[in-house]
Amino acid sequence: MAIQRATQHSIESTNLADLLERILDKGIVIAGDIKIKLVDVELLTIQIRLVICSVDKAKEMGMDWWVNNPAFTSRAPQEQVGDSMSRMEERLARLEASIPK
Repeated sequence: MAIQRATQHSIESTNLADLLERILDKGIVIAGDIKIKLVDVELLTIQIRLVICSVDKAKEMGMDWWVNNPAFTSRAPQEQVGDSMSRMEERLARLEASIPK
């Protein structure tokens, strides 16, 4: 007696572009906690929250930290960014000079 197996085919196929478009349109949140304990004493806790979505969706949710950050906008005066970089380089040089060799 031969048993006939029916093969099922997916009616709708999803490719990577469709999946990415759905994720960016709706958004996805990945959350995780890492805890390091030694003899029931918590030494370190790291909470990780990752949000993946489109720029439009992020603005809709109120996450637009890059709008006013001068490093991420073309409207920021370049001298302001340059001054900030100069101050950071000076600070780094002072820190490196303070480290004994």
